[in-house]
Amino acid sequence: MVAHSWRNEIRLLRTLAAVIVGFVIGVAQAVAAAGPSLPDIRAEIEFAAAQAQRANLRAFNVQDDRIWLERFYGNVAYAPAWSSAGKARPASAEAIAQLQAVPTRGLALADYDVEWLATQGRRLTTGEHPDQELAHFDVSLTLALLHYLADSHLGRLRSAYTDVPFQVRTLAFDPVEQLRTALAQDRLAQVIAAAEPGFPIYRRLKTALAQYRQLAAQPFSPLPELPKGVRKSEPGASYPGAAALRERLILLGDLSAAAPATLDNRYEQPLVDGVRLFQDRHGLEPDGVLGKQTLAELNMPLATRIRQIELSMERLRWLPYFPDGPLIAVNIPSFKLWAFDAGPSSPEPALAMRAIVGQSMRTQTPAFVGEMRYIEFNPYWNVPPSIARKEIIPKLQRDPAYLERNDMEFVGTGKNAAVSTTVDAAALAALGAGQLRVRQRPGATNALGTIKFGLPNSEDIYLHATPAKQLFARSRRDFSHGCIRLENPGALAQFVLRDQPEWSAERIEAGMAPGKTHTVRLATPIPVVIFYTTAIADHEGRALFVADVYRLDESSERALARRSDALAAYWGLRH
Repeated sequence: MVAHSWRNEIRLLRTLAAVIVGFVIGVAQAVAAAGPSLPDIRAEIEFAAAQAQRANLRAFNVQDDRIWLERFYGNVAYAPAWSSAGKARPASAEAIAQLQAVPTRGLALADYDVEWLATQGRRLTTGEHPDQELAHFDVSLTLALLHYLADSHLGRLRSAYTDVPFQVRTLAFDPVEQLRTALAQDRLAQVIAAAEPGFPIYRRLKTALAQYRQLAAQPFSPLPELPKGVRKSEPGASYPGAAALRERLILLGDLSAAAPATLDNRYEQPLVDGVRLFQDRHGLEPDGVLGKQTLAELNMPLATRIRQIELSMERLRWLPYFPDGPLIAVNIPSFKLWAFDAGPSSPEPALAMRAIVGQSMRTQTPAFVGEMRYIEFNPYWNVPPSIARKEIIPKLQRDPAYLERNDMEFVGTGKNAAVSTTVDAAALAALGAGQLRVRQRPGATNALGTIKFGLPNSEDIYLHATPAKQLFARSRRDFSHGCIRLENPGALAQFVLRDQPEWSAERIEAGMAPGKTHTVRLATPIPVVIFYTTAIADHEGRALFVADVYRLDESSERALARRSDALAAYWGLRH
């Protein structure tokens, strides 16, 4: 009985063993037919995460690849996305073609390992290839596409408009879900296109990038300098490079190709008109005078213009979503304000005016997004503590009469703060200690002029009028302590109060006349974006270039170079 039981157990074990072996062989055959085995993808994810850590990508605003890859592949049991039956799928060729188009968006091919992917993709589309090789290609292509989607939508550098980490910003746009949708619906090209900012200013700048790349492919020799000892050529004067100037203006679109050729090297119409258009597009005084600064801009390498456009597109990717409705925008280096009826989708601005921004070396205006909530007619200027300490106190120490002469007064702290104009050692000590503050009374000399537009923010930046109207005639206008002065504040008041019919143009004008301080709350707050780009394309499609007054292009260039170096090291470590 014991022997019989023992034999039965042996037969049972043999049967179970045969079943297990058969199952394992069947699974192995099925997996081999499908492509890379599941552990291969997992191993590649671990490998990618390890190399990202070695390259220190997180220090360069690059997301955690492990999290993205685990979410992308884990959702489908770590099955490959771009390969099967021992070779790369045809869909991988389309994906690589999309990556090869990254320069059209001002991005760099090397950041996405496109050359290696293209070479490997061609090789792996034919024949049988090892599982591990296909898994490596699969994960590499997925990584490149996830980076591309994120960079197209969110930008490559940390946004100037928020302090939250990069990972939090991705919650509003999830590249993993976007790529899943693209593959499931066979809409990769459409999903990649939709990742870009949708507002017209970005699309126009993208078009300008393509145009300037075409221009850069044509001969571009420096124009002759002005004759020795000559500082500028007035209209009608002689200029030895007149013929070359004509060709340059035609190339850049500032002069019609049908314009008559210049005779005897004379600088005259229509060349003068073409130079005026060029000057206007490049932030120069459009006086038609051919001086050294205008020549320097005319001789600027087109590669520099292309880079300005690319860096400007990067900053535009940082902008948050704005709903349809009124929007106010200020571009700091353009020294311009625009108001739009329907937000970023507006084809052209409803209002445009010159602006004055913060000084480049001392009190730069920050880029930020806020909401305009109120208008204050005949405002007091409450001098910020930093200005009081650095400027007002030294002036009062030298000249106690400065306070009264500038219509200023001391105000105590607290609800029932006393007002005083006595300048003595005790008052100056209290001002320095923050126990007193100084303000300028409303009036003709008030630094805020007759109207202030309030948009509460941590930087204490607002828009306002100014008594120094002569400064708007300057082509470069960085003169303020950081706030933004407006050329035509009355027109802006009409724009922001247009849905409050009790505030007619006549009543606004009366409110700006000398009188009592009066605050008007906006019925609906209006978004305000203060941004910084040295290249922009207007509603006519003209490319406009301005000086990098705060040298932010320089700092962005260095940051992007460091990031590209880190990515190059990463891709190198992976292969």
